[in-house]
Amino acid sequence: MIAAGDALLLAGEEQLLAALPQGRWIGGTIPYFMTHEAGGTFDRDRIFVQRLPDMAAVHAQHLLPADALSTLADGGPDNGFTVILLPSQSPAHQAFALRSGEWPGVFRRPLVGWVTGAALDRLDTDSPKVIDGATGQISGTDAVVMHVALPDSHYADVDIVNLFEPGDGPALTFGDEDGADTGFTVEHVYVDGVRKRLIDHIADHGIDTRLPLVADYNGAMINVATAGIAADTGHVTFFAPVFPHITYRFAKPIKDYETLFAEQLGERHDTLAFACNCILNYNYARLAGKRTADVAGPMSFGEIAYMLLTQTLVYLTIKAV
Repeated sequence: MIAAGDALLLAGEEQLLAALPQGRWIGGTIPYFMTHEAGGTFDRDRIFVQRLPDMAAVHAQHLLPADALSTLADGGPDNGFTVILLPSQSPAHQAFALRSGEWPGVFRRPLVGWVTGAALDRLDTDSPKVIDGATGQISGTDAVVMHVALPDSHYADVDIVNLFEPGDGPALTFGDEDGADTGFTVEHVYVDGVRKRLIDHIADHGIDTRLPLVADYNGAMINVATAGIAADTGHVTFFAPVFPHITYRFAKPIKDYETLFAEQLGERHDTLAFACNCILNYNYARLAGKRTADVAGPMSFGEIAYMLLTQTLVYLTIKAV
């Protein structure tokens, strides 16, 4: 496919991607996938391929460092979409998560992508990477971006599937006057307006932190998944940032992920060009061998649909005008 000039989005282990010839592709590291053949799969020996449809043309592709990400929308086509891959915990990942909503033109065309990672038992040795297939450059700090052009007869449409809903617990808000306790790591939270340590709130109420915080971001329910709790410092870290002036609640429990994904995705009659799902959905819901309807893609360390998401399925379809 590379030799034939196909436009590809690739996912797999670093040594596999690094061995590929140059071409019209971008790639990221991950060994977890949702496949058509076997459902949820862990595979360190194969590359997952998302081939863009023939009507889609690569307009531009390149690595983009964190300090230049504000120009993300520049250089894209008038009609089409942009795919961005970010190495987990990299400067590019942090910059995108915290500031992408402020960048000029970021909502000009559909923007999708995912956060690259590694096998969960090898995070101490394997670092997340992205690769620009046009040059063969590999980076653990920069984003890789592909702008894709579409003919005027078609357009791209982004959708998310978030199975989580806010629970019945108290309202949680973050941020002090000095700007502390927002972002990826916090200590204190306001619980129905009363300030306390988040770690204490979690312990006092027996909260299952496999359930994300959920908030209404301008009409869309967005998750913030818990990454870890440091008992010695009292800090709680997240896979996506929490922001001030937004009300969060821990989500309601979910019983059957596979059935719910199928119900929410339904049947599609448009061309599916891109999809990804969250490694936390894979892990917590035991999706190995299970399916998310007919949607396949990498299981990522974060999903992108204009902004950074967690515990969410993102997909992009190409539709006729």
